[in-house]
Amino acid sequence: MTDVLVIGGGPAGLSAALNVRARGKKVLVISNPLEESPLWRAERVDNCLGLPGRSGQELLAELRRHAASAGVEFQEGKAQGALPSGKDWYVSVGSGMVQGRALVLAAGAVRGKPLPGETEMLGRGLSYCATCDGMLYRGRKVAVLGYSVSAKKEAAFLEEIGCDVRYYDRPRTAAILGANEVEAVRVNGVEEPVEGVFLLRPAVAPGNLLPGLAVEKGSVVVDRSMATNLSGVFAAGDCTGGPLQISKALGEGQIAGLSAAAYVS
Repeated sequence: MTDVLVIGGGPAGLSAALNVRARGKKVLVISNPLEESPLWRAERVDNCLGLPGRSGQELLAELRRHAASAGVEFQEGKAQGALPSGKDWYVSVGSGMVQGRALVLAAGAVRGKPLPGETEMLGRGLSYCATCDGMLYRGRKVAVLGYSVSAKKEAAFLEEIGCDVRYYDRPRTAAILGANEVEAVRVNGVEEPVEGVFLLRPAVAPGNLLPGLAVEKGSVVVDRSMATNLSGVFAAGDCTGGPLQISKALGEGQIAGLSAAAYVS
């Protein structure tokens, strides 16, 4: 078990982790591959004070090196859900689980609205993780709606374990169909009968990740200490709303990291 778990390896998450380490606490950052970050695709960033003209890749690499040099630990993977157990928090990552005494949400903003049928079919044939739930669909026909860099790899995993996979690469229009459970998908106007759907995005919406988390207009509600309405849970960066800027993410990450470190002291 670690002191603080940080979900998200962008500026906010790395800033939070660095400041947890500055208070002498252990911290684990759970993050997707860096190339899935929207910042990674920025050709030039000129509004980060003192670091003009860097590419997004350069900035992320420098932030990651700084955090690693301070003793921050990393685990690559997508957080699927978080649950409390006493005063601790458990976060599912792929098919595994990690435990921490406090939690910082810094996974960025979830772009786009839920797909038609997504909310209704969650847990009824719809999954956000192929490695978690794939074995349930062995020998069955499934659809993979891939919006992340790792989606093709997860689709290949499903095929390896014996699923009959229909893969859709970043479909513009898609809907998940069914009455009491998934029965089909409709992609770009074409309906395909399936028994399961894997919706693979870079991040899970905060409200789905943490049941009971206060969210307004898609943004996590926090106070001045970046604390959420859940005990031991803090948030920072794009997930708390605009402006969606590096400087704001770094500042909020610092506050969230210091607050989480004080919480576990």
